[in-house]
Amino acid sequence: MAGERRLRILHLYPELMNLYGDRGNVLALTARCRWHGLTPVVEQAGPGDAADFGNADIIVIGGGQDREQRLVCRELAGDRGKRLGEAVEDGVCVLAICGAYQLLGRHYVTAAGEVLPGAGILDLVTEAGPDRLVGHVAVEVDGHLLTGFENHAGRTTLGPGARPLGRVRWGFGNNGRDGTEGAVYRNVWGTYLHGPVLPANPWLTDRLLALALERRYGEAALERLDDRLEAAARRVALRESRRDAARRMASAWRGRKRWTA
Repeated sequence: MAGERRLRILHLYPELMNLYGDRGNVLALTARCRWHGLTPVVEQAGPGDAADFGNADIIVIGGGQDREQRLVCRELAGDRGKRLGEAVEDGVCVLAICGAYQLLGRHYVTAAGEVLPGAGILDLVTEAGPDRLVGHVAVEVDGHLLTGFENHAGRTTLGPGARPLGRVRWGFGNNGRDGTEGAVYRNVWGTYLHGPVLPANPWLTDRLLALALERRYGEAALERLDDRLEAAARRVALRESRRDAARRMASAWRGRKRWTA
């Protein structure tokens, strides 16, 4: 078809790294592609499968537990990670969620003290903490408020080569200490936000599509869509993130009173 614009979406490790429905991010990308008049071409690649990262427009990797991360890190710390890094330097877009976000960094230290080497694409390190950071979260990103759900023991610290995706409004984020959430390097977007994150945050979905369009076709014009349903979902998620934050504050206050009584 004359004038047809295609975007190739590569879902990496769809079976191993699909915690909390992260597959929904691929569904959101394909749906909004069609709504914008684009043709999505979705491919999958598991361990050992051939994957042409340079020919992809958007690569999506979901979250996984330590067992799955242990399997995936063997490839990402080797030749596959090197080829993925080359594609990143060429401008390919990557969305990495939770466990994948950790493994795009330098290393992840599990609760048992095992060091899982990462791809080294993102300048960050992660170590498992003594407890899990769980709850609804809201993050300010470039004037937008993203929502999602976090459930991770990892405490991630960014180095100078990565900038935070955003600042935590409610929730824990990268480590529960410095107020940062996620990381961005070139067109790589790493985050702890599950949900999945893209269906309820159309701005981020369209941002990824625009970056991919600009790289592939040299322009990234996208018409505004009717996002009333997505906005309603975001309002519910934001309300829950405020409630979770209020409950944590109340619990901390009760604990403080018991210690000082």
